[in-house]
Amino acid sequence: MNAALPRVMVAPNGARRTKADHPNLPITIDEIVDEAKTCFEAGAEALHAHVRDENGMHSLDIDLYRELLDRMRREMPEMAVQVTTESADKYAPPVQRELLARLRPSAASVSIREMLSDGNRAAARSAYHGAREAGVAVQHIAYDKRDVASLKLAAEDGTLPSSQMQVLLVMGTYGTKRTARLEDLAPLLNLTANLLPEADYAVCAFGPEETALLRAVLGQGGKIRVGFENNFFSQDGSLAPSNAARVREVLQRRKRLKALQS
Repeated sequence: MNAALPRVMVAPNGARRTKADHPNLPITIDEIVDEAKTCFEAGAEALHAHVRDENGMHSLDIDLYRELLDRMRREMPEMAVQVTTESADKYAPPVQRELLARLRPSAASVSIREMLSDGNRAAARSAYHGAREAGVAVQHIAYDKRDVASLKLAAEDGTLPSSQMQVLLVMGTYGTKRTARLEDLAPLLNLTANLLPEADYAVCAFGPEETALLRAVLGQGGKIRVGFENNFFSQDGSLAPSNAARVREVLQRRKRLKALQS
């Protein structure tokens, strides 16, 4: 992946959801690669990849990731791939750090909150700087304003490289505890601009306002992550048939504007 974030990344499955949640959720590597192809045709430029084990559960298995990355290189070389180090309440920071060090993917998402959760700031620093030296584009996951502030502190104290910082701002959470709201977008973007003015940011959103939120981000020149990891539903409340359908709906306004301008 290039140093700059792609404008549109698709997250087709995530760590926690299953086919019981949506029958078309891609679980196997074959399904993920096929889904990536249709999403690329719909306008997604990159894949945010989660692999699953033989029981369909979230995994940070390095061999599974290598298999997926090899398949994507062979069949979809034009589509960038970002792997996740997400804990999902299953993996501790040493496992996440080992994934970065041994796999050395072109891009990876890393939660600052998870990476520092064991208090081993020296190990986190080694992991972050080692990833930079290996050419891994790390996207820092910020689940709330405190995480944005943590990123600023970590950049200032040298825990992570301060230049070419990529950030994903996560709005809302799994389930219905806290869904993303359009009214919360401007305060979050303003805080990020103040604390991390050089950061290349993207936004993802959980809940029914995902489409409106992501369209607003694109309209302001920002970047987005869309897909079943965050939301199964179309803007009208109907169940979306596929990740590609979510990509198409979010980008519909942009495509219509381009058509009017041509």
